[in-house]
Amino acid sequence: MSDSRSLTIVWEDPDIVSQAARSMKGLEFLQKIASGEVPPPPIMRLINFQGAEVSEGKVVFTCAPSEQHYSVLGMVHGGVAATLLDTSLGCSIHSMLPLGVSYTTLELHINYVRPLTINTGVIRCEGEVIHVGRTVATAQGRIVDATGKLYAHATTTCMILRPTEAS
Repeated sequence: MSDSRSLTIVWEDPDIVSQAARSMKGLEFLQKIASGEVPPPPIMRLINFQGAEVSEGKVVFTCAPSEQHYSVLGMVHGGVAATLLDTSLGCSIHSMLPLGVSYTTLELHINYVRPLTINTGVIRCEGEVIHVGRTVATAQGRIVDATGKLYAHATTTCMILRPTEAS
């Protein structure tokens, strides 16, 4: 086909990223990804989003919607927004965790407000912690454009994974 496009994606060994995650506090780990000292996980390369801000309890990613993000409906697939939200919400929780403690998403609830397209421009996906307890954490987030217009918002519940304590 003459209308064909292609995309080449290059990523680093994900074991490097997971080893780094296990060797430092959550905030330090995320800051090292943002600074380029630790490579980003492959999903960031695949969807082409970047870490823009990292602080305790808050993480922001940016992404410019592109054709490769499109669904059959002629707009960005909702899974792209879901991945951005799941990542920013989870990372906001991760930023609060001590060395050796991790998390996994238990529940993600998303409200899509309007469609994303290549004409939307760069979007910001902001995740912010609501609560971090011993076994459960919650966070909220939103996707906005450069003018602050809302495209989606979400909440998550994550399970806190602590190393097995000695008896």
